[in-house]
Amino acid sequence: MTLGALLLLLVVAGVCGSIGRTLAGYSHVGCLGSIALGFIGAALGMWIARALHLPELLVWRVGGDSFPVLWSIAGSALFVAVLSMLTRRR
Repeated sequence: MTLGALLLLLVVAGVCGSIGRTLAGYSHVGCLGSIALGFIGAALGMWIARALHLPELLVWRVGGDSFPVLWSIAGSALFVAVLSMLTRRR
C-alpha cells in the first residue's frame, strides 16, 4: 500500500466515522477519534453483515484493499450509540 492510498483510506474512514457519530448524536470525539470510529465501524458493520448474510454494499477499493463504506457508517453509528449509553452522565 502506498502512502497516498493509506492517506486516502484514513480520510474515507474519518468521513465514515464522522457520519456515524452524527447519526448517533455523539460529539465527544475529535478527528483521530472519527478515523478510529470509521475503522471500528467497518469491522463491526462487516461482522454484523456477514452474520446476517447481507451483501457488501458501497465498497471502495483503495490501494488494492476494500473498505465497506455503508457498513462502516452503520457500524460506527451502532458503536457510538452503545458508547454514549455507557458513558452517559447520571
